[in-house]
Amino acid sequence: MADKTAVLLLQMGGPDSLAAIEPFLYNLFSDRDIIRIGPAFLQPVIARFIARRRSKKVMEYYKKIGGKSPIRELTEQQASELGMFLGPDYRCFVAMRYSKPDTAEALAAISREGFTKIIALSLYPHYSRATVGSSINELERGLKKSTVPFNLTYIRQFYDHPSYIGALAEKVEKGLAGFPDRSNVQLVFSAHGLPQSFIDSGDPYLEHIQTTVRLTMEHFGGVSHHLAFQSRAGPVKWLEPSTEAKIVELAAAGCKQLLMVPISFVSDHIETLYEIDIQYKDEAMTLGITDFRRTEALNSSPAFIACLAELIRGSADRD
Repeated sequence: MADKTAVLLLQMGGPDSLAAIEPFLYNLFSDRDIIRIGPAFLQPVIARFIARRRSKKVMEYYKKIGGKSPIRELTEQQASELGMFLGPDYRCFVAMRYSKPDTAEALAAISREGFTKIIALSLYPHYSRATVGSSINELERGLKKSTVPFNLTYIRQFYDHPSYIGALAEKVEKGLAGFPDRSNVQLVFSAHGLPQSFIDSGDPYLEHIQTTVRLTMEHFGGVSHHLAFQSRAGPVKWLEPSTEAKIVELAAAGCKQLLMVPISFVSDHIETLYEIDIQYKDEAMTLGITDFRRTEALNSSPAFIACLAELIRGSADRD
């Protein structure tokens, strides 16, 4: 087993049932890498209150997409297909930050199978301390509790990797091909929002997102595009413009055909299946945008799995 490598895919996770929504929200709001609510010793208490209060509203969203997040199944499928692509010298595992299987469970599974070498691959293409940083911090805490001397390598980001850009461009091309005249289509790249304070303190997330958009659009001359940010929460200032505001702006300018491109998500979950496909679509149609579509998520597209394999092999070659 010494010559074999465990690949650990790091992902946010999501509730796998309606009953799991409140625990998922509690884990999320307890994480001080994302949000600091009062002193550290009080945050779990406040997080419990927020999770209980928000869960009923959030439950209605999940009911509209089948009663759960598909992210566990989709990530496990990515792990399975990546493992087959990489071959017998690798074995892929999944660690969800806020749901099951969590980091401790993943490390235990890796240990049981006798692996000591791990390549931890973040499935967030763009680095932020609120996402990648939080998952890595949780993994580091797990390693300190482990008695196994793991040899760990991190892949923290791949926002500008040519194969990632190629996989994303493939989805955009497929989306544009469904319109009779792509020159009439407005592309809206919709990234998960982040408080402006994170960027002001040096977080590279915005720069990474902007680079992904620029590199992707090098494939699509003559197509109008925009960048916006979704999923904001709370009273603090977030990255702008919001996706909702951008849709309003485009509708007012006479846009009739709009293609949404989720770029900070590599698999479908609540932000794509509810927020974009239901909420934003309803808002756009009400405003007069008659043809509203979304590009497919990367999920387990062969081009994306090949990209992940390149990242893993490149990391292994550098060790």
